[in-house]
Amino acid sequence: MLKDITLGQYFPGDTIAHRLDPRTKILLVVLYIVALFCAKSLLAYGILAAVLAVCVRISRVGIKSLVRGLKPVVFIIVFTGILNLFYGSGEPLVTLFGFMQITWNGIQNAIFIAIRIMSLILFSAVLTFTTTPTELTDALERIMKPLKVLHVRVHEIAMMMTIALRFV
Repeated sequence: MLKDITLGQYFPGDTIAHRLDPRTKILLVVLYIVALFCAKSLLAYGILAAVLAVCVRISRVGIKSLVRGLKPVVFIIVFTGILNLFYGSGEPLVTLFGFMQITWNGIQNAIFIAIRIMSLILFSAVLTFTTTPTELTDALERIMKPLKVLHVRVHEIAMMMTIALRFV
């Protein structure tokens, strides 16, 4: 199981994704995550999936490596999807135990949350596959540099984030 964890690993390469400034990559990941959680329709998810596919293609990261990175979180994806089956309004399709109802809206919620989690992990994996931990640390520190005015220990925070990523 531990050999399947790929998030946080760096795969050397000479692609546009590898050469892109790490700050830009981090900001793109943040924008992608915001767009992912703002998406409400199949069209929006389709566009986000296309963006993910383009980024994977540009980075030349193997699909097997990305899929292998999903293995450790399959339980979380399935569990979250099952829980979301019961959070829907409308006409019940199935009633369990007399009080738990599965609706069409609940099924849509379950599918969308599973897509969100998988897309979030895959897009984050592309970031870590194409950026060294040192570059990530430096980029985080530079992004948070304005917080030094407020006496925030930017260097320590960036270091903690990188160490946490290494332990994952």
